[in-house]
Amino acid sequence: MKIYGLTMYRSLTNLQAIMATIRELILFYLLFITIFFIGRIVLFVLYYDRIIEAGVNHWFGFLLGLQMDTIVVSIILIVPVLLLFATPKVFERPVRLFIRVYLLLFLLVSVYIENATFPFVAEYDVRPNEIFINYLAYPKEVLGNIWASYKLELFVAFTMMAVVGVYYWRRTRKSFEAAFEAAWWMRILFLLPLLAVLFIGIRSSFSHRAANISLATYTNSRLVNEVAKNSLFAIGYAFYSQKMHGSDMSSYGKMELDEAYDRVSRQLHIPVGDRKHPFFREQQSHFKAVKPKNLVIFVQESLGAQFVGELSSEKGITPNIDRLSKESIFFDELYSNGTRSVRGLAGSSAGILSVPGKGVLKRNKSQSDFFTVASLLQPYGYHSSFIYGGVSNFDNMRSWFLGNGFDEIIDQPKFKDPAFLGVWGVCDEDLVNRANEEFIHHHVNNEPFVSVLFSTTNHTPFEFPAGRIELIEGEPVSGVRNAIKFADYAIGKLISDAKKGGYFDDTVFMIISDHNVRTYGDDMVPVNMYRIMGMILGGGIEPKRVKSLATQPDVLATALDAVGLDLSYPILGKSIFEDAGKEMVLMQFFNMYALRNGNNVAIVRPNKEALTFTYSGEHLHPAEHNQTLELDTAAFIHVLNDIYQNRLFSAKKQ
Repeated sequence: MKIYGLTMYRSLTNLQAIMATIRELILFYLLFITIFFIGRIVLFVLYYDRIIEAGVNHWFGFLLGLQMDTIVVSIILIVPVLLLFATPKVFERPVRLFIRVYLLLFLLVSVYIENATFPFVAEYDVRPNEIFINYLAYPKEVLGNIWASYKLELFVAFTMMAVVGVYYWRRTRKSFEAAFEAAWWMRILFLLPLLAVLFIGIRSSFSHRAANISLATYTNSRLVNEVAKNSLFAIGYAFYSQKMHGSDMSSYGKMELDEAYDRVSRQLHIPVGDRKHPFFREQQSHFKAVKPKNLVIFVQESLGAQFVGELSSEKGITPNIDRLSKESIFFDELYSNGTRSVRGLAGSSAGILSVPGKGVLKRNKSQSDFFTVASLLQPYGYHSSFIYGGVSNFDNMRSWFLGNGFDEIIDQPKFKDPAFLGVWGVCDEDLVNRANEEFIHHHVNNEPFVSVLFSTTNHTPFEFPAGRIELIEGEPVSGVRNAIKFADYAIGKLISDAKKGGYFDDTVFMIISDHNVRTYGDDMVPVNMYRIMGMILGGGIEPKRVKSLATQPDVLATALDAVGLDLSYPILGKSIFEDAGKEMVLMQFFNMYALRNGNNVAIVRPNKEALTFTYSGEHLHPAEHNQTLELDTAAFIHVLNDIYQNRLFSAKKQ
């Protein structure tokens, strides 16, 4: 009886120790949930007006948010549970110290990420995602930008982290002592049930597919959906998606490639041709010349249509663009491929639409033998260059341009005594001055040239030299409107310098934005914020306003048409002189794709039903499913992935 009583006592003691440990784990779960909940509440309050105007059930987002928060905390708690319930008592001290430090790190990261979410949403209108990850590869530029733009936010975040960290460290000296008071066999007994609970929390679904970020896409209001998300989850899922893209496109629906190519061909008005070289074709010039012209592509950072006087009600910011619009082929309804510079650069210098996953500038299979204007014009004796005011390693631009036919890279280290040097490099005025020197040199030596220029000024923290422009009254000096006005000044200077330098009449100038300054809005895909500026001008080019929908590859095809050569290429766009009535644009918004035909828009989302909208008043309005348009959108995703994965976008037929 005494032995039985002793056994019962020990079992009860073991059980109490186990329960005490589980209670501690629950408290840590609640601590993390509280941090995420506070962040979600603050985000909700900050954007309350826009959320209310969306007219959707925004309260359900908090339940979805709890589900996503639980996924994240369950992942965090796996390691502590394994160590606490599977480690012999002899390792108690190092295990408890490790768990203490481990949870502290995740606690500090959670506090920082929740703080970082607010300026990130203010800048990009979404929670931290693949942009957040990709920028980590460029600490110099990014840290400089953060320090210049977000000093107060950094101070608040690090103060909160210090307070939370000190409080945590003082209160957790005896954390999880109870765990090792329980017998090892009893801890092992509870390990499997606890892991099962965490597994359910992580999977968050009893269906065949685990929960993912698309769970939060439950309304047509993107901002409401963003409130429901968890920032750590969004970052982790973005990392996972970038690794998985190309290996599985089933999240966008299944489709035979033959059908996909047929659908894309009809949308582009371009025959597929040889499937080993899809869309590769011979293109006759409408401007045949004895002496073909040079080509200069000036890609503008973040110059959205809403800032251009000729495209909006905003007046006085872009006087040079407005003036040059009267001398150029000017695009009224031009839309960017995506929201990042790598998408705009690829569309404007290679004529490809946005492939799933990372942009082609940063992908392994497109670092050589990938079509560009340089590889296209190299057989005709053109010298090619990429001129950028920053360090060209950023976004892998140096490797991609040099690997795909460009003869020369001129970036920040090659600018001697620039007039202005900011976080992102030399200003656009220095860029234009150096480009003019290069172009005069080629012109004097009777050497044809093709050059891609990429501006830096219109990017936070919006730095530029004083005394060049008349500042906009009531606007911050280092604000987006003044930065755009300076970028406009540089555009005007490029053209005036070309005329003075004697090479304007021999050159086609394509001036185009990479994307908008901020792709924000309440629609699932903010179509209106994809509208950008684009024009083509030069000697012999007659002014023309293009009213039809156009993409960056369409502008490139038109500019090459004006060069005066009969060419063969796989560009996924058409010259307006060949097909002026094409009413199609494809827009990538993170992991979603939107295809617009006229005023009908289909949106395809991973692991979600495709949707159809009508576009009017600069907003999307739900409409009945247009199955053809929805399938065409999915077809683009599969075709673009196939083109990249199988290296089919080559400079020439092999």
